[in-house]
Amino acid sequence: MSPNNKEENDQDKLAEEWAKALEEQEDEPSADQEKETAQQQEDESSEMSQDDLADEWAKALASEEEESFKDEQKQKSLSSQSKEAQFKDLTEDAKKKPEGTKRDLDFILDIPLTVTAQLGGTQLLINELLQLGQGSVIELNKLAGEPMEVLVNGKLVARGEAVVINEKFGIRLTDIISPVERIKQLG
Repeated sequence: MSPNNKEENDQDKLAEEWAKALEEQEDEPSADQEKETAQQQEDESSEMSQDDLADEWAKALASEEEESFKDEQKQKSLSSQSKEAQFKDLTEDAKKKPEGTKRDLDFILDIPLTVTAQLGGTQLLINELLQLGQGSVIELNKLAGEPMEVLVNGKLVARGEAVVINEKFGIRLTDIISPVERIKQLG
């Protein structure tokens, strides 16, 4: 064979191989085609998953709306069942003395109390107190003839004047403090 024929044969073989390769490529999907196909399948599955997700959200929202509607209905039914409360006026009953019971104060009659008759008072400095001796005179804040005060456990209850009975001092009560004034002193 001539070298030209050999080259032509080689070219023919090469052309045939190319033709076969092209035919095989057409029969088999290329890598690009495979990628496109995979992408299309993925898009379809993501669309399906998005649809599924949308369906789940719709179900959840519907369920939530249904629950809120039921709660509203329950509240309406409860409010329609409630009534305005009516109470009995107990003022008159409280003012009445309890029937069948006496006011028995005997249990407090034996409680000891300290009774003090106060002629008057003053304030002294420690220096003045130290200078006092036998025969010293302390000036009080009360005027002569003013009533003395009678204190029970430190609380004013009465006023009176000093008297001497059988060589002992006493006090004649001239004014008893009203219960209202005693309560004011406590506050």
